[in-house]
Amino acid sequence: MSDELSDGFEDEARRVRVRVEMVLEITEPDELIRAAWARIEGDTLMPAAERDQAAQAVSRDEAEAVAYLIDPVDLVGEVPGVVLAQASWSSERVDADEEDGWEDDDFDRDEGFGAADGDDDDH
Repeated sequence: MSDELSDGFEDEARRVRVRVEMVLEITEPDELIRAAWARIEGDTLMPAAERDQAAQAVSRDEAEAVAYLIDPVDLVGEVPGVVLAQASWSSERVDADEEDGWEDDDFDRDEGFGAADGDDDDH
């Protein structure tokens, strides 16, 4: 049966780009930082000096703490039939007004996202 489902795909590249954008509200910064510290301390592959620098970075910047806790591998780790081929991610502080929408709406339209009805008032 699996052969029937995949017929016609043999010659096509079987890669899918997934874009996810989130704005997180930090409600408990101390908990966030403690969790990031725990993740850093538990990383036995990271040299001690690098762990110290990382711990200092997450203490100063909540976006850094989030970056240490969110991992794309975790997002797809239990999705059947896929293997993560490539990933990159970052986090940064933003001043987001919930009523203003996304900052990158123009970029998203250029990339084929948003404005599903084809209306594009800017162009």
